[in-house]
Amino acid sequence: MKLLRITLALSLGLVGGALSAQGLKPVTAVEGITEYRLPNGLQVLLAPDASKPSTTVNVTYRVGSKHENYGETGMAHLLEHLIFKGSPKYKNPWAEFSKRGLRANGSTWLDRTNYFASFAANEENLKWYLEWQADAMVHSNIARKDLDTEMTVVRNEMEMGENNPGNIVFERLLATMYQWHNYGKSTIGARADVENVDIPRLQGFYRSYYQPDNATLIVSGKFDTAKVLGWVQQSFGALPAPKRKLPHFYTVDPVQDGERSVTVRRLGGVASATAAYHVPAGPHPDYAAVEVLNLILTEPPAGRLHKQLVENTKLASSVSAFSMALAEPGFMMVGADIAPDASLDEMNREMLKVIEGLAQNPITAEELKRAQQRWLNRWEQQFSDPEQVGTALSETVSQGDWRMFFLLRDRIKALKLEDVQRVANERLIQANRTLAQYIPTDKALRAPAPALVKVDEQMKSFVPAAAQAAVAAFEATPANIDKLTQTSTLANGLKLALLPKPTRGEAVQGFLTLRYGDADSLRGQRAAAEALAYVLDKGTATLDRQQLRDKLDSLKVELQIQPGPDQVTVAWVTKRQHAAEAARLIAQILRQPRLAPETLEEVRAQMLSSIKAQRDEPEAMAETSVALALNGDYPPGDVRLARTFEQMTADAQGVSIEQLRAFHQRFYGANHAEFAAVGDFDAAALKQAVSEALGDWRSQADYQRVPFPSVAKPGKLSLVPAPDKQNAVLAGRMPLALNDEQADYPAVALANYLLGSGGDSRLWKRIREKDGLSYGVWSYLMWGQKDLNSPWNVGAIFAPQNRAKVEQALREEVARALKDGYSQAELDAGKQAMLNARRLGRAQDAGLVRALAGNQFLGRTMAKSQQVDDAIAKLTLEQVNGALRKYFKLEDFQLVFVGDFK
Repeated sequence: MKLLRITLALSLGLVGGALSAQGLKPVTAVEGITEYRLPNGLQVLLAPDASKPSTTVNVTYRVGSKHENYGETGMAHLLEHLIFKGSPKYKNPWAEFSKRGLRANGSTWLDRTNYFASFAANEENLKWYLEWQADAMVHSNIARKDLDTEMTVVRNEMEMGENNPGNIVFERLLATMYQWHNYGKSTIGARADVENVDIPRLQGFYRSYYQPDNATLIVSGKFDTAKVLGWVQQSFGALPAPKRKLPHFYTVDPVQDGERSVTVRRLGGVASATAAYHVPAGPHPDYAAVEVLNLILTEPPAGRLHKQLVENTKLASSVSAFSMALAEPGFMMVGADIAPDASLDEMNREMLKVIEGLAQNPITAEELKRAQQRWLNRWEQQFSDPEQVGTALSETVSQGDWRMFFLLRDRIKALKLEDVQRVANERLIQANRTLAQYIPTDKALRAPAPALVKVDEQMKSFVPAAAQAAVAAFEATPANIDKLTQTSTLANGLKLALLPKPTRGEAVQGFLTLRYGDADSLRGQRAAAEALAYVLDKGTATLDRQQLRDKLDSLKVELQIQPGPDQVTVAWVTKRQHAAEAARLIAQILRQPRLAPETLEEVRAQMLSSIKAQRDEPEAMAETSVALALNGDYPPGDVRLARTFEQMTADAQGVSIEQLRAFHQRFYGANHAEFAAVGDFDAAALKQAVSEALGDWRSQADYQRVPFPSVAKPGKLSLVPAPDKQNAVLAGRMPLALNDEQADYPAVALANYLLGSGGDSRLWKRIREKDGLSYGVWSYLMWGQKDLNSPWNVGAIFAPQNRAKVEQALREEVARALKDGYSQAELDAGKQAMLNARRLGRAQDAGLVRALAGNQFLGRTMAKSQQVDDAIAKLTLEQVNGALRKYFKLEDFQLVFVGDFK
């Protein structure tokens, strides 16, 4: 009974296969090629041609090196080898191929892997080969033992490729061309990946991609269509449809934004150069132009490069071009081998001049017609050979549709001169070029081979140093800070605030502000003030630049000097044992700068370079536009005047070393200065060092703080173009006649925090989290401490195409906040967050030292900070909502959007 059931099942299977074969309907047919589709997803293409007594069978899988992940390079190719190692049913395919007289092989490329065999027309061999291909699709061993034996074969193939200079140049060229896409990785794979491949991972790769729905069977040449369909049904039709879902790949490289180059140096061979350009994918209408451009440039005798490099200048012995229609954006390569005794640099220049000179020397109708004819002749020769058709269809199958084989032909026929010229103008340009050079060498000089390191072995010799002593706790409350801070004023007016306290590593933070001049005396001096600040740390009267750098290093000093409109600030970090000497050295830098002309020229170049970089950056453009809108009306030379990039450039170009020396002599001094230190230091010793180094230093010019009054301007929205920038910026600013002494300060500060200064703020939750329009969105106040001038700012960064959405979201959220106000929950959470942030700020020594110096200037203590904390904690919902509605007027903002808003 059991035998009867098996026999019946086999019989039903055969009958079912025959019936399905008879009922299998063509999906489509093109010029003698007919497509069928099995229920399990297998695509079948039959191209019968009895004129040649041979048959070619080709199975193409839509998987290639493009589909490999990290650590998997070479896996598609390795799998190709292992398929030929057999299955439980077919122990030794190669022996069977030989016995049956099959010329069989496989190949792996970027988008596909294929297996093909050609043989004298023979139904038995055809049926057997179809059965083997069906079995190999899902039953191949892919075993560890086969991988171990085949590894040497794959490695030998890899080494064979390594010996070929042209192959290596091709690999290095693609790797340089592609930034992210896997077309940049060699199909043969990385040696480390191939040698260490994980067999379960390889088996998973096989099970995922080697399935009927991911394959196309192509039979061309002499065969009986009905019989082949029946055999296909019996062999492939028995395979189940897979349940897995293939991964979707979507990586595309960005547009190349500048020429790239790579040089390969190896023993032997002939020097060569290859220029590669990114081109569209094969299915793109423009790809046809790429095919004819190859011929127009290199096909002898009329090819432009052949004419110029081989015949006219004799710089090259030969030229060539190569491109393939790929599934995704691909490449076009044009190369030349150098002629004996020619110059490689000269050949490169001439080659690029011809390739990238097509815009200046347009393609002629005669050139296009000649290239079309040559290409079409070759296509017809290929189509007339059934063996070539079978394998050629592999490439168009991998592009997404086998009919691309014919569509490309039709596009070549229909090409118009203006389209070919357009593609040349768009693609054959410097910014899209990658140049590879091969330079033979008599002796290859290589760095040591890279190797992985076993960290556990390295750690065996590690002996840890003794742990640092525990640091006593420090309470960073305003009261405790005031209690421990020692304040004093030196005879010349220099104010000191010293806060000695334990720190990890005995670190000391120092900060010094020198204030100078007034609005009148500083007019026209801005460039000198800025440049002077930048050259101060580049030598003193007794120490040249290197000596000063060495001295700073020996004292473990990290130094920052920044200019302001009427001041210069100096911040530094050092250690306890060097605190006093570091202060003396900084005083020497400030009082006795070297001010060498060559140093100014270096700084000038850096300033000009920085300005040039900023003038095309959306962030800097936005900030400059807002500043010009509000502070662009001051008279020329006023330190408060917002400057254009052109004015900044002119100032930097015009400043002289004599101006720097005069500015230093007139304005620098410590009689209107504040010095602060926080950290582990001897307060008495540091005070004595500062007194000796700066206590007698006075400025020749009087000091009067430059006022910065609030300037009210009508609100305005501006769009500023930033061509070719992938990111856009919003910068908005509204003048606010407040400072941090006003009664409304705590309420306004919290109202802003809830609007756009925290990760739970209204603008963040709407524009960043809900709408996903911006990486960053914010609002903040630049609080004035003397002047009634605290500009309110809003900002965001986003993709240019989202500009309108960002503006709409901003307006809607502001309108909602003004109409409905904040909730009690928002208020409570905001208060807590803001108070925590203020406590954290006081715990950071780098910020605390600046605050102490600022308090000396303002005549405050940290008690002011406590008062603000207390006021924030007591704020009511009515106060915060009232402050927002009273002061925040979006219609009064200067809103500037900068980006490529094409």
